[in-house]
Amino acid sequence: MSDDKYIMSFTSGSLFHRESVKLAGLYFDHGDWNSVRDRVVADNLLQARTLNSLNRVYREIVSRLKTLSSTELRFLVSGTHQEQGYILWLAVCRRYKFISDFAVEVLREGFITLKSSLTYEDFDSFFNRKSEWHLELDGITPATRGKLRQVLFRILREADLLTANNIINAAMLTSKLFELIQHGNREDVLYFPVFESDVKGMKK
Repeated sequence: MSDDKYIMSFTSGSLFHRESVKLAGLYFDHGDWNSVRDRVVADNLLQARTLNSLNRVYREIVSRLKTLSSTELRFLVSGTHQEQGYILWLAVCRRYKFISDFAVEVLREGFITLKSSLTYEDFDSFFNRKSEWHLELDGITPATRGKLRQVLFRILREADLLTANNIINAAMLTSKLFELIQHGNREDVLYFPVFESDVKGMKK
């Protein structure tokens, strides 16, 4: 059994690309997350139907953004659409250990071994394997498990790491983004489908 329990609260939502960039920009405008929340609630900036759903989405987005450094947040605001997607994928992986393990052990491993596509069976096999060490996964119903799988694949597509047909997309990391990732935690680059030779080339 692992002492590092998985948090599995990503059953709803997506990459939240547009919303995340907006909230990151507001953070630099206001200086703290409480003020950002007040603005979001006052103007319903997340376009939620109810206050409960607005709070839920806000908490989810901010829990991810808080994993990013101030420099990474600024890059999120100013980067290209693709760079923003990669930064948000990085934040998702930092927020959820289950997803980061999947990124390293399934997504990237599949890519570097020339496995062109990602399947639901890959997810199920990974989930079953992790269940042997993470007892918290045993309490997840089949319906919730299916939802987790659906959301994860949606996030991967929105981050441009997976095509609509579930073909793995090589991450096109710019030198600036790569340097930013390396400045934080060098191992974070493993969350992306890139060849080791490409990583070595970026280091030069």
